[in-house]
Amino acid sequence: MKTGERVPTAVDLAASRDEAIASGERLSLGVAARLSRYLQVLTQAKKMGKETISSRELSDYTHVNPTQIRRDFSGFGKFGKRGVGYNVDALVSQIRKILRTSGQHNIALFGAGHLGQAIASSDIFADHGFRVVAIFDTDKRKIGQTVGPTKVRHATELRAVVEEEDIVVGVLAVPTAAAQSIADDLVEAGVKIIFNYSEALLQVPPEVTVHTSSPAVDLLYALYFYLT
Repeated sequence: MKTGERVPTAVDLAASRDEAIASGERLSLGVAARLSRYLQVLTQAKKMGKETISSRELSDYTHVNPTQIRRDFSGFGKFGKRGVGYNVDALVSQIRKILRTSGQHNIALFGAGHLGQAIASSDIFADHGFRVVAIFDTDKRKIGQTVGPTKVRHATELRAVVEEEDIVVGVLAVPTAAAQSIADDLVEAGVKIIFNYSEALLQVPPEVTVHTSSPAVDLLYALYFYLT
C-alpha cells in the first residue's frame, strides 16, 4: 500500500462486495439452488426469532455439507464469525441480493380451487417478497369470490391485469389437462416465469422459465438419499 493511501473500511469492503454481487456473472444452477435452500431455512428461522445460525445448523436443515455451505458464502464475502455463526437477518438480506430477489414481485395465480386457495392464503410466497395480486379461474361459480384479500377474476381479464400489475410470475394450480392452454395464455400476456403445480409437461418459448413442483419427485429424491 502506498504512503498516504487510505485503508479500506468495513463499509468500503461491503460496498465493493455489493457491487460485485450486482455486476457478477450468472450463478451456476447448483449454487443458485443451494442458496435458495439456505434462504428458505433462514427465513423460517427469522420468523421464529432466531438471531444467529451456524453452518452446522444450516446443514442439519438442508442436508448440505457444512464445508460446502461455508464455501458457498465465502465466494460472496465474509458473512459469519467463527464460534458465533451467521447473523440471520443480515444473511437473509445478502442472499436475496445475490439471488437478485430483493424487493417485491407480483404473482398471478390461476386456479381458485382447494390448492389455489391454500397457496393464496399461505405466507410461503409473501415471506420471500412475492405477492399474489390476481387470482383467475374459468369456473363461473368462483368468479367474484374472495380468496384472502384478493377477488377471483375471469380468465378473460388476464392480459389486462398482467400489464396493469406488472406481473412476471404465473402460478398454475389447475388440473393437468388445462395447464398447457393456460400456460399459453400466460405467455401471450407477457408472463416470463411459470410455477407449475400440475403434472403437465409444458411447452413454452425459450425465454420463458417453467418450474414444476411435484411432491412425488421430492419424495423420490428424499428416498434415494435415505436408501443410499
